[in-house]
Order: sequence, then C-alpha cells, then structure tokens
Amino acid sequence: MTRELSRDARRTAKEGPAGIARRQRERLAELVAFARENSPYYRELYDGLPDRVEDPALLPVTDKPRLMARFDDWVTDRRVTRAKVEAFVADPALVGHRFLGEYLVATSSGTSGLRGLYVMDRQYTGMDMVLASRAGGLLSARDGIRLLARGGRTAVVAAPNGHFFTVAGTARFRLDHPRLGQRMRIFSIDRPIPELVDELNRFDPGMLSGFLGTLVLLAGEQEAGRLRIRPAVVVPGGETLSAEVRDRLAQAFGAKVRAAYAATECSYLAGGCEEGWYHVNSDWAILEPVDAEYRPTPAGEWSHTVLLSNLANQVQPFLRYDLGDSVMLRPDPCPCGRIFPAVRVQGRALDLLSLPAADGGTIDLSPMLFGTSLDRVPGLQQYQLVQSDPCTLRVRLRPADTTWDVVRAELTQLLAERKVVGVTIERADEPPQREPGGKFRRVVPLRLQR
Repeated sequence: MTRELSRDARRTAKEGPAGIARRQRERLAELVAFARENSPYYRELYDGLPDRVEDPALLPVTDKPRLMARFDDWVTDRRVTRAKVEAFVADPALVGHRFLGEYLVATSSGTSGLRGLYVMDRQYTGMDMVLASRAGGLLSARDGIRLLARGGRTAVVAAPNGHFFTVAGTARFRLDHPRLGQRMRIFSIDRPIPELVDELNRFDPGMLSGFLGTLVLLAGEQEAGRLRIRPAVVVPGGETLSAEVRDRLAQAFGAKVRAAYAATECSYLAGGCEEGWYHVNSDWAILEPVDAEYRPTPAGEWSHTVLLSNLANQVQPFLRYDLGDSVMLRPDPCPCGRIFPAVRVQGRALDLLSLPAADGGTIDLSPMLFGTSLDRVPGLQQYQLVQSDPCTLRVRLRPADTTWDVVRAELTQLLAERKVVGVTIERADEPPQREPGGKFRRVVPLRLQR
C-alpha cells in the first residue's frame, strides 16, 4: 500500500492543482461515506446531507469536546471503545505497540482541560513516509551526505514517558523496523541539561528533532561550545517557528531547518519551505481558514480558527474539525515554486494573550511577537511569560541571572507599541516549566491555567 500511495503522491505533484483538487474531492467523498456507514455519531450528524459530499462546506463543524464525549459512537471500528483505549494508555509498557493488533494510540496532555485520545490506522501512520517521497528536494545532496556520514542517526528530544504522539510514533517505527530503529533514539527532556548535552555529543545525530523550546535551549548550548553536534537537519515542532528562531537554529547547528505544521489529529498536515510558508498536503488534508462564525476567511487575512479534515484516518475520522489555530492563506503563488496551498500560522487562539488596551477594550497578542523581542536579548536561553491575572505578566527566565532590566525594557516597549496599558511586568523566582507531554509554551495565558 505504501509504495502505491507514494507513487500517487509523486504523480499528484506533477499533475498540478487540477489533480490535487480531484483527489481531494474523491477522498473526502469516500471518507464521508465510510464515516456515515460505520460511525453512529456521523450517521446521526450527517442525516439529511446529499448522498455524495465533495464540498467540505456542506459538513457540520466538529470539535474535540463533542467528539471525545461521543467517543464510542465516533470511532468506526466497533471493537474500539474509550474504556479499552484508556486501559491501554494507562500502561507505559505498551507505548508504540499496536492496539487491538492494528492501531497506533496517542494522547494529548490536556492543557486546554480535555485530554485527547487518538486512534490511528495504518494508512494514517504511514502517510508521513508516503508524502516524504515528494519532499526529497528539501534536502540537498550535501545534506544527504552529512546525514549518511552520521549513520542516518536521528535524535528525538521528547518526554520519555506516556503515549504522546512523538514518543509513540518513534517507538512504533522502532518496533516495525528494528534495524533502522537502532539509528533512532529518544532523549529525555527530563535529564539535566549537562547530561542531555553529553548524551547528544556521544550519539552525534545526523537529524535532530524535538519541541521548539527545547531546541532553542540546545542551540544556546551549541553556541556556548558545550554541545558539539553537526546534524544535517533540525526538525522543530510544537510551536510556531518565527524567521528569527529558524535562522538561529540554522546558524547554531549549521543545519537545514525543516519546519512542519502538524497536530496529533493530522501529523502530515504541512511542510515548511525556504520562504517561511507551510505548504498543506491538500490531496490528503483540507484546511479551511474561517472566522468566529465559521465563514471563510479571505486569503491574505488572519483567520479566527481553522477547520481540519484528515482524509487518511478512517478509524477515527476528523472531518471539519475546529483545530483552534489562527492561520493566513497566501493569496498568490509562493516563490519557492511548490504548487500546494501555502499558509502561515500565528498560533492557537487559545495561546493568544488578551491584555487591556488603551481604548478601554482588550487586545490579543501572538506568542510570536514576544519571540521577536526577547530572542535578541544577549545570554537569554529560555523565557516563559505567565499571565497570573488579567493585568500581570510573570516572567520566568533561564538562566536566572539574565539581565532583567533588558528583558523588562523589551517587554515594556512591545506593550507600548501595541497600545497595551495597565500591565505589571514582574520577575518570577521559578524557572520556565514544561507541560506533562513535554511541550514548552513560551506564553501561558490566564485561560490555560483555569
């Protein structure tokens, strides 16, 4: 199946927009029909719709709370139940093993108040490899040589425990491909930084991947000369990548930075290009930027949220699913030459800081704005802004002796430029902290702490 899908992926790129649109319509219609036949939830939700649906706008919107509340009715395999999945993920020894002998299972950390339980079939879990067959041009021959010179070794810096997607997917690959799996290793973010640096130096990876916040911290170690690795490729995830941070990672490691826009609901969603855009794999995924009323957002404007349809996963269909991200669709062809739709990602609406504005209302600020200001502070390896109340920002710093006056001045200037008023900026005693799944949020809005 994988070879056939890989050939189709390459043919799609050659056929251009018409071929992409045709496959998208066909796959959406097939998945909707399959969901209606096998999922009681979708059979009920889609009652009254046309027999064949090729336009996603005809479908009702779904979201995480509604789907998780109807878990047993949502899945299309009647053997899969929430109770069975909960029991499976309660056992850390089963990370990466096949649930019911067939499926990969992953969880989310539940920062928004609701933990996600995700069941993935073979077609979905193989899609990253399938679509990589047409992304080979992202690596030069020199990059390939550097990767091979380090034995193709891949270091994944992640939370070592739990069924989180990065860990479960890596464990699944190692179980399926024992020989290749020996070249892939998970490095715990729970290790003290000196120990983590020592382990990475000894492993000498050709590819380095992990949450963006951790990779930035490791870039500081590389710049200081304590970390001495030369990967060909660095793959950041878990947070929107700014141009400034991408350039810093590239320079620190002397590597190509391959950013991706992904979620557990759709791990293969989009890949980054050299122009700083993410190109959606729209033959297998549909991404609809919409406003707060779920009306289409014009190209060139930031959306309130975005609706995702993952066309590869049949066991747990995500169809017109509110992903919660604010994105902008590029209105013209991308200079990189790729034909797939290009988007930029501002971050999840949930991650935006809502602060008092000079006009008496509030203003929402993206985490990327703070990165632009604070990433240039000398010696600052990591920061975290915690909104402890509507008008207070607590600033966690690593290292703790970073010049506070410079950090406060940068934040004060940024807030003034955005016409934010009445906000107290205070220094925290505690260091930056991660979520249970290992993801690091540079900005923690008040709503995420309730």
